[in-house]
Amino acid sequence: MKTLVQGATRLTAMSKNPFPMAVLWDLDGTLIDSEHYWAVSQNRLAQQYGATWTEEDERGVIGSSLYDSSALIKTKFGIQDRSVQDIIDHLTDEVIEQMRASLPWRPGALELLLSLRQEGIKTALVTMSMRRMAMAVVDSIPFSAFDVVVAGDDVKNGKPHPEPYLMAADLLGVETKHCIAFEDSITGLTSAVAAGTNAVGVTNMLELPTGVDRKIIDSLHGLTIEGLQELRIHV
Repeated sequence: MKTLVQGATRLTAMSKNPFPMAVLWDLDGTLIDSEHYWAVSQNRLAQQYGATWTEEDERGVIGSSLYDSSALIKTKFGIQDRSVQDIIDHLTDEVIEQMRASLPWRPGALELLLSLRQEGIKTALVTMSMRRMAMAVVDSIPFSAFDVVVAGDDVKNGKPHPEPYLMAADLLGVETKHCIAFEDSITGLTSAVAAGTNAVGVTNMLELPTGVDRKIIDSLHGLTIEGLQELRIHV
């Protein structure tokens, strides 16, 4: 972490690279290893209502809008005394509390993010978590990491709809075909592909489907600015 703080002083104002003009980052499971935090909180809530939350259930909502996943939870758990928004707030509070105790970064993610900033490449965080949770992560990064944050409560249509990535690119003033989008979920990858980005799936908890409209990589570890050229899909 000390090296990253020192490196933050060398950030440049303009990118020297024609591609990518911007890199768009998913949060949970891509930038930080937080999916298990959501699973812990969802299991706690299930126990409160005498319900069960299986690993299959957890995998089914990875990458989804919190509104969609919380609506599913409300129905599955038979929750009558809380609204969908109450469930979102409850889960978000618990995940933020867990992150304050320990914030685990995905391998290579923070290093690549710093390299992008040093090179002057625009960045956006595109997450279906609530903005207050996204900002809790952003505020913990020891350098100015993102030009734009698009969160679940900023959009009308969450992933897999393309709106989150379209909004991020628009706010950055960059065409989506000039952006790389990093995702770890099928839902998120679908959103990034539909938005017309150079969509890159980073394998984590789910097996990601291959296709001509996306690239799949095992890890961000060791990925360099130069290596991003190999992830280009749209000419």
